[in-house]
Amino acid sequence: MTETLFAFDKRNYRDCQSSFRGPKNQEYYLGDYSIEAGNVIDVRAERKTVGSCSIIRLRSKTRLSFRRSWSHLREDGIDVAVLWFVKRGRLSISHQRGQTVAKPGDFVVTRSMTPFTVECLTDEMSEHEVLHMIVPAHVFRRFMSHDVPTGFSLPAQGRAFALAERILIDIFEDPGRFEEHAVQLLVDSALSVLSTAIRQHDVAVPVRQTISERRLQDVLKFIDVHLSDPKLSSTSVATGVGISTRYLSFLLNQHGTPFSTLVWDKRLKVAAQWLASARPGEASISEIAYRVGFKCPAHFSRMFKRGFQMSPRQYRAAKLAAVTPPPVQMPESGAQLQH
Repeated sequence: MTETLFAFDKRNYRDCQSSFRGPKNQEYYLGDYSIEAGNVIDVRAERKTVGSCSIIRLRSKTRLSFRRSWSHLREDGIDVAVLWFVKRGRLSISHQRGQTVAKPGDFVVTRSMTPFTVECLTDEMSEHEVLHMIVPAHVFRRFMSHDVPTGFSLPAQGRAFALAERILIDIFEDPGRFEEHAVQLLVDSALSVLSTAIRQHDVAVPVRQTISERRLQDVLKFIDVHLSDPKLSSTSVATGVGISTRYLSFLLNQHGTPFSTLVWDKRLKVAAQWLASARPGEASISEIAYRVGFKCPAHFSRMFKRGFQMSPRQYRAAKLAAVTPPPVQMPESGAQLQH
């Protein structure tokens, strides 16, 4: 059976920030939620839970907005994907790669582990409606071997998207005739259909990969997950993915980047993104240094200046002043990981 996740009108819409995640504050993820004041305020979300996933139908007669920033990510590290089917109105999503506007009939993905802002806009009849499913990242990866980024959008035309949407609607509207295991199988079927449709649009990597390609993917994922660990080394990576350090070196040579350069590149680029998006009061330079895997803020500053030709403090000030920094020049391939 469905349940009401939240319902807001003129009497309580100002309370939306404290209650949009449901009675137990466990749905969605942390962020700034707001409802635009107007003559008519009628916002309602109904939910059906299936295993670790939630199917939610959101209807509104006014404009809604939601913002998830780096500070929200640091406080709440939940990793989920939200798969949206736009029924009425539009979704306007601002993300790190630009902006996506989804119209009725479009399919959109947002991810909780990247900053974004989404606006739910009503149509000419002052109506907005979406059906969306919240899927834990580890469940989504069972069906999608490649991460689909926030803002990914496709016109939901054709049999595949229509079938997936129809399955989810049937699950949502089912009064309880289906047994629990059957409903889970239907959800898995919908995710499988969606992953196939996405791959057909050349968004994901080919399904057929060589063993070395799969191992390289495992290596890069392990490095991303453990990037903040100051003890990250070629030995720990090789052990973590179940290969020898010699084979790891072979894979990274094929990739064209030695281990040390790859890690420095990732750490400094993540730090640069963090500096550009977080004000001093939200995250200090020392905190950013530790969070990207440096043991010593002074060493972080030296390496950052070597790569960006300015100190972290100067880079942050330049970004806040909307000044474009110089081109990135990463450390030479012979650089060693030292903390």
